[in-house]
Amino acid sequence: MKILILGATGRTGKELLDQALKAGISVHALVRDIDKVKMTSRNLKLFESKKLDRTALRLAMLGCDAVLSTLNISRASDFPWSSLRTPKDFLSNTMRNVLEVANELHIKRIIITTAWGVNETKKDIPAWFRFVINYSNVGVAYRDHERQEQLLAASPSDWTAVRPVGLTNSKKPRQVRITINNEPKPNLTISRSNVARFMVEIYKTGDYPKEAVTISEV
Repeated sequence: MKILILGATGRTGKELLDQALKAGISVHALVRDIDKVKMTSRNLKLFESKKLDRTALRLAMLGCDAVLSTLNISRASDFPWSSLRTPKDFLSNTMRNVLEVANELHIKRIIITTAWGVNETKKDIPAWFRFVINYSNVGVAYRDHERQEQLLAASPSDWTAVRPVGLTNSKKPRQVRITINNEPKPNLTISRSNVARFMVEIYKTGDYPKEAVTISEV
């Protein structure tokens, strides 16, 4: 088992890196700044690139059997109207490159985090949150998450889009509620560590191929 993690220095990505290594999985991590990765392991190989272009991805993906991504469009702060720090099409452009290289290297399994409220689940979220998505920079990320989900859906890969609800920083393991087509209705929070644990589990089991699943804590 060997995976490439994209987004390993982000808040959810750090949890994913930790969970994958604890599960005994060999990990390649492609990051912008190696110094931001504080974990060390004989099962971890770091790659550094300021761009997630095909050349950088090809080097990092070589020898892997899956790509797990927690990439997001980042803002200067958690304030919904704060300025963007990444291009508006960062996620979809990166996914195009990932899919092209995955096809070259015969990598079928791709697991990404998007969000509850993306694509058809927008109708299921609270009205106040739809307002935030529609009128703040939070919506920029949601719209690009929609584009990357659509790219995956049109691809031959065995993809899974994991749509977490509101993220917390709790470290407590909790049972995960899996929602498809709004059944059963999700709860409103899940920790980043439990999102990461779920991603590692479905990588190992192969569950939910070609599906988008909303996850929350029971």
